[in-house]
Formats: sequence, C-alpha cells, structure tokens
Amino acid sequence: MKTDAVTPIDLARSVLSVPPLPRGADGAIHEGETRRLVDWLRAGGVTTYMFGGNANLYNMGVAEFGTLLDVLERVAPADGWMIPSVGADYGKACDQVDRLRERALPTAMLLPLIFPATPAGVATGLRKLADRYGKPLIAYVKNEGYIEPRDLAALMADGAVCTVKYAVVRKDTAEDALLSALLDATGSGERIISGIGERPVIEHVTRFGLNAFTSGSVCVAPHLSMAILKALKQGDVDKAAALRANFIPLEDLRDKHSPIRVLHAAVALAGIAETGPMSEFLSNLDDPATLAAIRSAADALRARSLEYGQQSTVG
Repeated sequence: MKTDAVTPIDLARSVLSVPPLPRGADGAIHEGETRRLVDWLRAGGVTTYMFGGNANLYNMGVAEFGTLLDVLERVAPADGWMIPSVGADYGKACDQVDRLRERALPTAMLLPLIFPATPAGVATGLRKLADRYGKPLIAYVKNEGYIEPRDLAALMADGAVCTVKYAVVRKDTAEDALLSALLDATGSGERIISGIGERPVIEHVTRFGLNAFTSGSVCVAPHLSMAILKALKQGDVDKAAALRANFIPLEDLRDKHSPIRVLHAAVALAGIAETGPMSEFLSNLDDPATLAAIRSAADALRARSLEYGQQSTVG
C-alpha cells in the first residue's frame, strides 16, 4: 500500500476511482464486499481508491471512521493507494485527522462544506487541518466561491494541499473561467485532477492540461476507464472519445437520478459487489423502472469493459 508522499506521477498512474462503500444488512461496513470491489478495480488496472462522496462519508461519524481505515488498510492491494475523506465540517475533520495521524496513509481529501462557510474561512481551515495532520490534504473544489484560486495556490506552495480535485460542472466544459484562474494561480495542472468522471475529461486534459481524473463509473468498467486515461496520455483524442461514449448511458442515469445512488445500485446490479443499504441520510433507489434502466446500462458497460480487457490481453 502506498505510504510515501504524493507526487504528480502518482496522480497520473491510475484513474482515481471513487467507489461506493458496501454495507451489510445491519448497516455495518462490509469488508468482504469492499475487498471484492477493490479486487475488481485492480483487475482492470486501477490502483487508486478515493472514498468520499460516493461512499457517503459526508454522513460518517468519527467512531466509524476508525473502522473504515482498518478496512481500507486490509483490502488495499500491495501497489494500491487508499484515500479516505474527512469532514465536511471543521470539527469532525479535526477529530478524523487526529485518527489519521496514527496511520501511514499519505493524505486525505477534505469534503467541501458549502454552508456555513466562506472562501477565506475555508483557506484558513485547510491550513489548520494540514498543520494538525502533519501531512498535506486534497482540496475538493465542487462549487463557485468555495475558495479563492490565489489562496489555494498559496496552500499548495506551502505544502498544506498536495492535490486539487476540480469538480465544478459546466454546460460547456471548454469554457471555465474558474479553472483557468486556478491554473494561472498555480502555474500548472500537474497537481489538479478532473473530478467529474469521464464526461468532461477530454477537455479537462487536452484544453486545460489537468493531470488525471476521478471516476465513479470506473467501478463498473475499469478496463475502459483506464484505456481513456492511456489514450489521453498518448494524445489519441479520437480513441478516448470513442471509449467515453460507452459511459454516457450510465452517466445520463446518474445525472438524472443521483450520481451517488445510481452508482451504488449499478455496482450491485452488475454483479460486481453487493453494496447493501445506503447509510443515513441517503436511501437506496427502489423504483422498478429506474432500477431496470440502471441494470441494463451497467450490464452493458461491464460487458464492454471485460471484452476490451480481453482484447487488450490478446493483443
């Protein structure tokens, strides 16, 4: 398991998967199914596992956080990089980084708190949390006005933030004044990752020069998602676009019904891992028509991923 400091090479090595967190019927974290999901991802070439929003860590208490860390350490592949998340509120994040100091994990991501928060307050909080942790954090920029680019650049320059997950949704991904300002402030995209899955990644990499991307749907199709990353690193935009088209049916369902809840269902319906009940304050999807659509999209995507992986092995 990765324990050394985070570098741009680490970010570019693998798609940063953002998995759901499997739970048993009693609501407890299910280590066996979590291992099953991680093993599936590793079989498709994915070595980075970021547990955050899709795992509903926003609603995880401090007492359970230690259990999560135990599970992540035990299921991590030898070459795997586990990234837990803390927060979103400052007080809970303080208690969680106190527990993280006892572990060898090299960083954690701070989940974004939108209210009550101000950009200057977020910058101060990130710095204090990194000082308390003794290691840098990953900043998650999900909304306009969350933090000023100049403050984020200063945090990166001072070693308080090692990486930025950029996930502000745009109608036109190619036009993004905030991302441009962030790149101007930091001077490079090598420590900024595209944080909204496969849909915007081509523009984020080719137009803005971001170093890598996170994905939830990679949990269904790791071979295909990794192939997109490889194609982009090789400059083959047409191939990346053709591969990305496989993800759009499931991504459309995620946008329509909830990115977190649809992914939670898709992983189970495709037979990858039993994800179980969602933890509070979320609930499982239960509409039969919606679940049927998710199953169809997830089955097709998983089958295409396996087919691609077999073709690549033979080739």
